[in-house]
Order: sequence, then structure tokens, then C-alpha cells
Amino acid sequence: MTTQGRDHIRWLRNSAPYINAHRGKTFVLMLGGAAAQHENFSTIIHDIALLNSLGVRLVVIHGSRLQIDQRLSSAGLETGFHDGMRITDHAALECVKDAAGSLRAQIEALLSMGLPNSPMQGASMRVCSGNFVTARPIGVVDGVDFHHTGKVRRIDAQGINRQLEDGAIVLLSPLGYSPTGEIFNLALQDIAVQCSAAINADKLVLFGEAPGIVDITGALIAQCKAGEISTISAVNAEQTQLLDTARQACLNGVERCHIISHADDCALLEELFTHDGSGTLVADDDFEKSRQANIDDVGGILELIEPLEQQGVLLKRSRELLEGEIGQFRVLVRDGRIIAAAALYPFKPDACGEIACIVSHPDYRGGQRGQRLLQELEHQARALGLAHVFVLTTQTAHWFIEQGFIESGREALPGKKQSLYNLQRNSKVFFKAL
Repeated sequence: MTTQGRDHIRWLRNSAPYINAHRGKTFVLMLGGAAAQHENFSTIIHDIALLNSLGVRLVVIHGSRLQIDQRLSSAGLETGFHDGMRITDHAALECVKDAAGSLRAQIEALLSMGLPNSPMQGASMRVCSGNFVTARPIGVVDGVDFHHTGKVRRIDAQGINRQLEDGAIVLLSPLGYSPTGEIFNLALQDIAVQCSAAINADKLVLFGEAPGIVDITGALIAQCKAGEISTISAVNAEQTQLLDTARQACLNGVERCHIISHADDCALLEELFTHDGSGTLVADDDFEKSRQANIDDVGGILELIEPLEQQGVLLKRSRELLEGEIGQFRVLVRDGRIIAAAALYPFKPDACGEIACIVSHPDYRGGQRGQRLLQELEHQARALGLAHVFVLTTQTAHWFIEQGFIESGREALPGKKQSLYNLQRNSKVFFKAL
């Protein structure tokens, strides 16, 4: 056997732990429009096919800003930008739809290749695109009407996961759709962050022009924590945007983000299957701990719940009341800061308990922290011998239904709770058997 052949075998052996670790995991890949026009793009597609064959669940999100610019120029049109976002009027929207649709078709065609004597031979991959992204208009900001430029409102995580479970690669374009049938031009980064959080992705891989994030001397920053990003001086706008996207994804519960080059034909596989990688790893390594609340947590809990009290989502609690009930609360703490809280009020004679005041800090929503606290309180209720838990809610009924709660009448409440029922709030009652 040749030396080169032995080197290949050693590389395969060294990659085996990563192959086993990645099998069955969910990765989101974010590719900008510039990547699609680079000569290395077909190699990236081949590597995506390899990941799929190794059992990795893949969502590919492509941008199209460069393609939109080209179509606008050909049509003699110009669009303005505000805070880095394109203002998409009706004429520009036609160019946006054309660019996104054309690029999506190109990617689908590349992922459908199966030529003999090529890396795609025998791949037989299924690619699924669809209306997985519900959007809303940005509206008027600082007096600027963004028209058909929008933001992600909701990701159909169930629909995406169903396709992933069937072995398909999900392909998302930078478009979103409203319940009223409108189409919105969305930021690639917005979709990447919201999708990664919604489907609980294990990794978000961000492609840029440079090998990763480089410092002012041009040296590669191999890894950093999400909390350290504010101390990094990015060398250009693209690097700033990639770092901000990684930070937002980590804040929303994605544990690992990888920033790599779309110009390097080995970058993706080297990053995922070697110890040193090829780009920059951004890790969400800040420690989160769930524990019973104590009197020192009152101020932090009040900070969380006061905005929702003002909106009428939560019933108002005074500091004195919260101090008296602090033993009923559990909190999630991150770097000494309370980022989520919830309470359980047992009604032991009725073998049930009330789940109340589930709230997360706005910067940390999307990471299933509410579900985590709910599950811990349900476990606590079982340990107390309770058979059911219930909630009273005015604005979050759908969330509780998704967690297995069933709507009930007010008469199902424990007698003591019925006497305290606030008729003016007219809260809906939901029960869940444990």
C-alpha cells in the first residue's frame, strides 16, 4: 500500500469518533448568496451529500442578496437599506422572488446529482422545500416603511423534523409567508437563528469568505465563548454579522456554532471531523443551573415578571407576596443571573397543584427553558403525591396545550382556588394528569 493510501486510512480511523458522534444529530448550514456563486460551491454540495450519507440530519438555508442585487441592476431598479436591511417595495419583491426561486432550484438540482465516478454517485438524496417559515412585516421603523421586508414569526419545527426523520434534506430560502398569503423578504441570519433554536439543532454552521473569524493581525481565532464575542474586534462587516449570528444562536439554546470558509473545499469536513477544525468554534459554555429559589432571588424574579404583569400576561405580585411565596419557585441561573422562573403551589387535599408564573428573560427565549422548568415542577408534584397539575392563563393557552394540558371548566379547580378566582381576568383553566 502506498504512503498516501495509509494516510487516508489513518484519517478515516481518526475520524471515526466524530462520525459516531454526529450520526443522528441535527445540523443547520447557512450559506450566503456569495457562496452559491463561488467555484467551490459544488464541492460544498458534495460534502453535504456525504454528511447526509453518514446519518446527519441537515437543514440548508441559503441567502440571495448578491443575486437580488444583480436582478435589480438588470431591471434598472434601486432599493434602499436601513440598519443593514433591504427596503423591499413591490417592484423589488419580484426580483427577490425570482432570485430566491432560481437559486433554490439550482441547489435542488445539485443535490439531485448522481453521476457515476463522482462524489454524488448513489447519493439518492431527497430535498424538501416548503412554507416552513411564517413571517410578519417589519413595518415602519424610524419613519422608514420596509414594505415587503419581514421578520420570522414562527418556524414549523414539527414539519421540518418530520422531513428530517424521513431522511430528507430541508432547504429553506430567505422568504417567509404570512397567514394572509403575503410573501416577505427575510434576513438569512434571522431564519438561521430562529430555525436552529426551534428545531433544537446541535450545530449551526455559518459559511463566510474568510477561514473563520480573524483578529486584526489576520490570525485565526480558533474558538471563543458566546460571552466573549463583545470583546472581539471584527475586521469587516461580514465577520461582525457572522459573530452576531453565532451569539444570537447561542443565546437561543444552540450549543455550538462553527464559522468556516465557503472558498476552502475542505473546510466543512475538516471542521467537523478533525480535532483542530478549520474555522472558528463559538461555544455556548456558560453554565445554567436549575435550583430552588431563595429570598435573595426575589429581585431577579420581579425583574422577569414585571414586564409581563404590565402586559396582563401574568397576575401582578407584590414584593411582599413574592417573598412569602419564594419557596414555591424554581429558577434557572446563568452566570449568577436569573434567566427563567416558575412556581408550583400544591393543593394536597385535592391531590393537585397549580403551575404558575412560567417566565423567561427575553434574551434567552427559544431554548426550551420554560419546558425544562415545567418538567421539573411536574416531577416535584409527583414526588408530593399529586395526581394532576393545573394552570390559569389568559394569553398562553396554546403553549400549555402543546405541553399536554387539556382545557377544563372552572368547577374543576380546588375549592380554595375557586374562591380566589379572578372573574375580571376570566382566565382559562387547563389540567394535566401526571
